[in-house]
Amino acid sequence: MIEARAPLRVDLAGGWTDLSPFTIHHGGEVVNFTIDKYVRARLGSSGEVEFSFDVPAGSGLGTSGALNVARIAVLNDGDIDDLQGLAEQAYQAEIASGNRCGRQDQWAAALGGFNRFMFVGDSVESMPFEAPKTARNWLRKHLLIVNSGIVHDSGEIQNAIWARYDAGEEAVTEGLLIIRAAARKMVDGLQRDYRHLVVEALDDICRGVDLLDPAIHDPFRSIIAPLLETRSVMAWKALGAGAGGCAALLCNPLGFTTVREAVDAAGWEIIEWDFEDTGLTLIES
Repeated sequence: MIEARAPLRVDLAGGWTDLSPFTIHHGGEVVNFTIDKYVRARLGSSGEVEFSFDVPAGSGLGTSGALNVARIAVLNDGDIDDLQGLAEQAYQAEIASGNRCGRQDQWAAALGGFNRFMFVGDSVESMPFEAPKTARNWLRKHLLIVNSGIVHDSGEIQNAIWARYDAGEEAVTEGLLIIRAAARKMVDGLQRDYRHLVVEALDDICRGVDLLDPAIHDPFRSIIAPLLETRSVMAWKALGAGAGGCAALLCNPLGFTTVREAVDAAGWEIIEWDFEDTGLTLIES
């Protein structure tokens, strides 16, 4: 019996720009890393694929992409020699199911670790990188992942934004270009351990997302805005498509108590996490 385990991802920068037609018109760029939360798949006794989730679906951590990566690995009898080919199969399966999405989630789940992805048309260029130990330790210590408990439909959110993009709405294009540029700032900040660039990149992303649609941030604003004002949170971003699900809060070391109290009062869940440097893994039993 083969079980496939695919890690979830935290999209630090560039999310939204991995979707067509933006990848055709401008090219996209995403920076993400995988964490020790997984989707597991195995064939049940009836021949159906059974799944288990460490984090609920619709959380913004790439669960649907990881699900399809793990599912296809099981259906391929554990053949994972071509991880990028498997990631493409997972992407095509998700598109066929009617969910409009980009390719970052499937590639992250298959490859694992810190990744910078370039998206040009339908092609993906994977540029894995090593963040220095100091940068990893800083992120691990200060980045709080919280789940609002609001389940979102990422496909529905994507469709609304891309309809406005297709209609030529300038604010949407401007927002996407800001988000893409933030990815380059983010990878530079991580590789050189320039923490101010990480903060600036997150701020840029929030500005870009508000241009796409301010409603994406609405479920988080009333809780996070006061934390930003007191500098308990240095910067933040909605994870995935937003409008619910998870958010990443980059906390001031002196503000952790304040942040945790605010998160608890809101009824949000804190997701304890660590880095996962390995992608898709097979477990035989």
